[in-house]
Amino acid sequence: MTDIALYLIATPIGDDADLSARATRLLLDAKLVIGEEFRPLTTLLKRIGRPRDTNDDLTVLNEHSKPEDVEALAERVIAVARSGGFTALMSDCGTPGFCDPGAALVAVLRRRGIRSSSAPGPSALMCLLSLSGQQLREFHFRGFLPNDREERARSLQQLKNESRAVVLMDTPYRLGKLLGELSETQGPRRATLGCDFTSIKERIEEGTLSELARAWEKWPPDAQKSEFMILLHETSGNTRAVDHARGPIPSRVDANKQQPFVRNKKK
Repeated sequence: MTDIALYLIATPIGDDADLSARATRLLLDAKLVIGEEFRPLTTLLKRIGRPRDTNDDLTVLNEHSKPEDVEALAERVIAVARSGGFTALMSDCGTPGFCDPGAALVAVLRRRGIRSSSAPGPSALMCLLSLSGQQLREFHFRGFLPNDREERARSLQQLKNESRAVVLMDTPYRLGKLLGELSETQGPRRATLGCDFTSIKERIEEGTLSELARAWEKWPPDAQKSEFMILLHETSGNTRAVDHARGPIPSRVDANKQQPFVRNKKK
């Protein structure tokens, strides 16, 4: 049985050239490749030259997959590993296992003592954080807000009371709605809006939420339906001093000396 049964493969979010050489090799060599949808899966594999003789080497895992489907897929991944091969898991774009059903498969395999590993690469979240120009000590990843009207209203109110930087995302056709809701509920808070990272349509905008909402209304129709993430900037009300709360560095070092731990030697 192979040591690593499942590799999580980060795939391009805009520029096809961002697929790493290692990710390409793993996708070519994997006995089984799992994607969210067949079309993006087969398109990428065709682009890198992976032959497809049968349908047995490809399958999907997405939001429609049930717990029993994940369990069955885990059995399949283990069977591939026992035969000496490995499985590759990819999302439609970006890094799998984060805000997608891939996390459930990783969890099932770990409970069974089966190893997974990552072939890191494109990530819309890291693009947003690095291009925001914000010196962040910490941030809150909120992700998708609820669809239910009352739950959504409560979530927006909670955001108003959150002084840390907050990352939000949603489906492209809801960008205008989300900007409108945020501008109405979050006051003059500043934010960074990132759209279509790494593509020729990439757009990074910064301003108050009302400014971003007004600017979005002037975008051409095709740009208004962009893949996006929003970073709500940290507010002046954030008095959380992470290092102070944990104590100065010298005292933490001294405390660690009193609690030695065994470090495994590198092989």
